[in-house]
Amino acid sequence: MVDGLDTAELDRRIRTNTLKDLKGIGPKTATAIAQAHRGEVPEYLTTLEQAYAEQLPAADDVAAFRAALRGDLHAHSDWSDGGSPIREMAEAAMALGHEYLALTDHSPRLTVANGLTPERLEQQLDVVAALNEELAPFRILTGIEVDINVDGSLDQTGELLGRLDVVVASVHSDLRADSTAMTARMLAAVANPHTDVLGHCTGRLVIGRKQRNGTQRPRPESQFDAEAVFSACVEHGTAVEINSRPERLDPPRRLLSLAVELGCEFAVDTDAHAPGQLDWQYNGCERAIECGVPVERVINTRPADELLAWTRAR
Repeated sequence: MVDGLDTAELDRRIRTNTLKDLKGIGPKTATAIAQAHRGEVPEYLTTLEQAYAEQLPAADDVAAFRAALRGDLHAHSDWSDGGSPIREMAEAAMALGHEYLALTDHSPRLTVANGLTPERLEQQLDVVAALNEELAPFRILTGIEVDINVDGSLDQTGELLGRLDVVVASVHSDLRADSTAMTARMLAAVANPHTDVLGHCTGRLVIGRKQRNGTQRPRPESQFDAEAVFSACVEHGTAVEINSRPERLDPPRRLLSLAVELGCEFAVDTDAHAPGQLDWQYNGCERAIECGVPVERVINTRPADELLAWTRAR
């Protein structure tokens, strides 16, 4: 609105205190505009910086944490609901300095995301093997984001899950189940020896995705006994994902802090569905620092061979 005014008109409105007569401009915004126009830092911005800026991790600390990550353990390709071929995702990860990228397309039950049947997953394994020969020493880790069924079982055959490098288990359905049912479901999945990482544990969306009617609705957190679930993660050696997608940022800070306190290990992942989204790990690193996550407890700081020794030992 203000950008459309010429300098003389803006000066006149500031002088006559009529900025707030313009659509969408209230008293606070008018004051901030006038102060900025005079070359001053708006008082409102100064107040915000004093109240909150010191809570943000230093950029150097975030960069150092990110530099410690050797790869990403949650990413999708156009084999399920991603938008790019496997090779493009791998090349983007290489460009970011990653040593590996886990390809974790969806499992069969998630038909809306074109989940992979056992037959298609078998085909994907062959494609990944051929790409790894071309892209070495970079490595595409075979994987899956497997649905946690209502009964806590995993949505793929045990034989196939046992052949994969990384298994991320996530809840995608019945997200509004009561706490008792959701807790039992997650405990069963965490205890499954095939589960390496518990994905986006609350299922929340802080930024709503567009619905068919064009509206955007945030999604609240699923309810479960977080202390019981995270304690089970410690007991069974399952890492808790720090999901870096800006609309997820899951777990919320209070739950991430609880997981740190209980002794969990973590994976800082992007859940990328396009090459550019692989750079979102900085979001997860910032949140990890805010909540006191020790970098040595992040499993994707490990070299590939060490990481795979960990997943196989489980």
